[in-house]
Amino acid sequence: MASFNKFNCFVQDVAHALHDMKTGTSQVYKVYLTNVAPVATNTVYNTPADLATANGYSAGGVSIGTVTGAQTSGVFKFTAGTQPSWTAAGGSIGPFEYAVLYNSTSATQPLIGWWDYGTAITLTNGNSFTVTTDLINGILTIT
Repeated sequence: MASFNKFNCFVQDVAHALHDMKTGTSQVYKVYLTNVAPVATNTVYNTPADLATANGYSAGGVSIGTVTGAQTSGVFKFTAGTQPSWTAAGGSIGPFEYAVLYNSTSATQPLIGWWDYGTAITLTNGNSFTVTTDLINGILTIT
C-alpha cells in the first residue's frame, strides 16, 4: 500500500479554516490521478496536473464519499467513506503514478496530500485501480 504524504499548505489551511473535516460536513473531498510528481510546496488542485478526461476517467477525480472526522484523546482522525476507484472503458487510463487528495468545495481547491505508487501505472481497458484508504485508522491524523 502506498503511504500518504501531506502538502505543506495543509497545516496552514487547517488553521485558516479552509477544511471542514468533521462528520456530516457538506464539503466534498476528491482524489485525482497525475503522472507529475507532487512537490510538498504545491498548494491547489491541478498543480500537479490532473489527467485529461478519457476512457472512464473524469478530470477532477472522484469523491472519497461521506467523511468521518472525529477526535479521541486529543487525536483527530479524518476517514474516507469510500475508496476512490476508476475502471478503464474504451481505452486506457494513464499513465499515472500519484493520487492526490484535495478539497473540491473550497473556492481555492486546496491540496491535502498524495499517495506515491512508486512507478507509472496504465490501466488498460476493463482494468480497475483503487486508492486504498485506511477506513479504520483514517487517511490522516492531527495530534
